[in-house]
Amino acid sequence: MIKNWMKPLVGLFLFVEGSAALAQNGRFQQAVDYKMDVQMDVKTNQYSGTQVLSYTNNSPDTLTRVFYHLYYNAFQPGSMMDVRSRTIADPDPRVKDRISKLKPEEIGYLHAKSLTMNGKAVKFKEVETVLEVDLSEPILPHSTVTFEMEFEGQVPLQIRRSGRDSEEGVRYSMSQWYPKMANYDEQGWHANPYVGREFYGVWGDFDVKITIDKSYVIGGTGYLQNPNEIGYGYEDAGVKVPVPKGNTLTWHFVAPKVHDFMWGADPKYKHDKIQMSNGITVHHFYIPGEKTTENWEKLKEYTPKAIDYLSKHFGQYPYKQFSVVQGGDGGMEYAMSTLITGQRPLNSLVGVMVHELAHSWFHGVLATNESLYPWMDEGFTSYASGLAMSAIFQPSDQPHRGSYSGYFRLVKSGQEEPLSTHADHFHLNSAYSTAAYSKGAVFLAQLGYVIGEEARNKGMLRYWNTWQFKHPNVNDFVRVMEKESGMELDWYKEYFVYTTKTIDYGVKEVKASGTGTSITLERLGLMPMPIDLVITYKDGSKETVYLPLVIMRGEKPEEAGMPKRVMTEAWPWTNLTKTIQLEKPSSQIKSVEIDPSKRMADIQPENNKVEF
Repeated sequence: MIKNWMKPLVGLFLFVEGSAALAQNGRFQQAVDYKMDVQMDVKTNQYSGTQVLSYTNNSPDTLTRVFYHLYYNAFQPGSMMDVRSRTIADPDPRVKDRISKLKPEEIGYLHAKSLTMNGKAVKFKEVETVLEVDLSEPILPHSTVTFEMEFEGQVPLQIRRSGRDSEEGVRYSMSQWYPKMANYDEQGWHANPYVGREFYGVWGDFDVKITIDKSYVIGGTGYLQNPNEIGYGYEDAGVKVPVPKGNTLTWHFVAPKVHDFMWGADPKYKHDKIQMSNGITVHHFYIPGEKTTENWEKLKEYTPKAIDYLSKHFGQYPYKQFSVVQGGDGGMEYAMSTLITGQRPLNSLVGVMVHELAHSWFHGVLATNESLYPWMDEGFTSYASGLAMSAIFQPSDQPHRGSYSGYFRLVKSGQEEPLSTHADHFHLNSAYSTAAYSKGAVFLAQLGYVIGEEARNKGMLRYWNTWQFKHPNVNDFVRVMEKESGMELDWYKEYFVYTTKTIDYGVKEVKASGTGTSITLERLGLMPMPIDLVITYKDGSKETVYLPLVIMRGEKPEEAGMPKRVMTEAWPWTNLTKTIQLEKPSSQIKSVEIDPSKRMADIQPENNKVEF
């Protein structure tokens, strides 16, 4: 029993406890501020550097440990990445057993030589691609500390994403090259060993100085601060540039509000830049030659167009530069930049540029945890790049056809795993890539079928405006679409993301019923969906019967381009069949078809249509 005099105190206690619970369950963003000074030896392919990292703990938790990623340590015989590549049933053809055969001068490594926090030495241990740090003093909630590190590295032979001396002759593709603080969020630390898959970083400001042989040109993340000191971009402007003293130059870049920093370097790079009317500068870096020059010259037309298209449909690109850099081993996205292989036919060159550019929205600024939700990056990027390619390069009335086909092949293979599977832990590379890229794109394209194209398109802009720079998850995305459409969509997420249940509907029976027609549909697959049923009559006219699911608690509006809607009846997901009655006689009907738009990912479309 609570006595009367105790009630005010109990109320105060409950208020404080409730506030603490809210703080603990709330979302937060850690913050970083990197200052790095790096010296690269182009003869040994080794580099050394210093890093001053201001780390702000915006969480409600007291941190007694921190973790850094040391990605280059993956490129050593016997590493987890090496073993994974040699034991998985379908290894990446770029990797296979190549890591196991690297010589000492070809391996990659990244080591911390010293580390302090607020001037005091801390204990640290290198566990392959992760540096485990035990703090001498805890980092309190809502406080900032400063880590200072000396580090050294060796650039591995180009194998996966980063490295030196690629097949196309690019000297350096410097991604994942520095000790990078792991992210800490409401789920705790994300210090995943690197096995060649996805990344998850902390937003912050980067101030990077790179000293390298004076013959090299550098392009990548950030804004160059000292172009007049190195002659960068001034060669053709008639500006007299001071002759450097010694054999090296120091390039100074700053990059605000990014979660990674990449640079490519080569003495043969040609640098072109385009100034867009909105103030964005587009840079292209490539090695001129028979297989590159003509198409890279044409590429300059398409990169600005793609930025404009993606900004209009998915949110305004927030930075003032974007760099397309020849390098890497295919195409890979980074902050304000991309590495792509450059010896491609024009359609491939434009396609990979557009895809990696589109990552700037979903990887760069929305930045879901790619390891937990790779489909929200790769899939949404595939969806966006398909639309952009259709708009600026090669018009298509089915820009997502490849994504649907890929998903259907995965289903038929029997190797599908849920989209909720952690990227590192898919059983097969092919199952991972098809799920992330193809099924992820289908998720968005099919959502337009569920809630209507207009609501989905408006929802994408609302998603950007609500969640940029906040690491959204699948629930955050679905809630945006629920608010935009007015429907309940948890069922769609739960079936399509967390299970491998498939969609299969069929027209079971069409028969005369009195003076009208009886049409019975059946659900053969385990995933329920709303149905657009289109009846085509022998006189050429068409009508739509719309069957939303009861659990949607709403319906999409009539869509442009669809036949007039004449009937709407809700379909309980528990019912395997649904019969509707039409007033018109069956003798007037030419065909009955489920979803002629083909936006619903029905794995067996053969039973979707009956013709008379």
